[in-house]
Amino acid sequence: MSYEMDEKDLKILDILKQHGDYTTRQIAKKTLLPPTTIHNRIRKLKQEGIIRRFTVDVDQDMIGRGLLVYVMISANLAVLKQKKRSQYDIANELRKFGFIERADIVSGGTDLVVMVRVKDVAEFDNVLLNKIQLIEGIEKTQSLIVIHGK
Repeated sequence: MSYEMDEKDLKILDILKQHGDYTTRQIAKKTLLPPTTIHNRIRKLKQEGIIRRFTVDVDQDMIGRGLLVYVMISANLAVLKQKKRSQYDIANELRKFGFIERADIVSGGTDLVVMVRVKDVAEFDNVLLNKIQLIEGIEKTQSLIVIHGK
């Protein structure tokens, strides 16, 4: 049986999405619920797998990774079949690179979409030509450089 979330759980999740560092007391103040209730609900949300992990929102410019590029990748399915590989294998290989923020298999005119975070265009040129495009089974790429985003 799956966990039935209610408005209180949704409110807790909304607060945690914006303020993952809040204590149970701070969340309790915002929700007008007792701290023990907050603690128990968060524990339950974690147990159920609704909350998978807590993370931080890093200012990428401040750590020298201010350029964000979406790379759309088309796989050569004949090569993948011959090598007994799949799009999942390409995605897993891509995820091993530190400059890859996400690697998702998608439907439509492209097979994968990858989020790349690097310092600048020169670094992107290097990782695209010398790392991404050299992965076996990748046929072509198209890059979308983000000029403004949040």
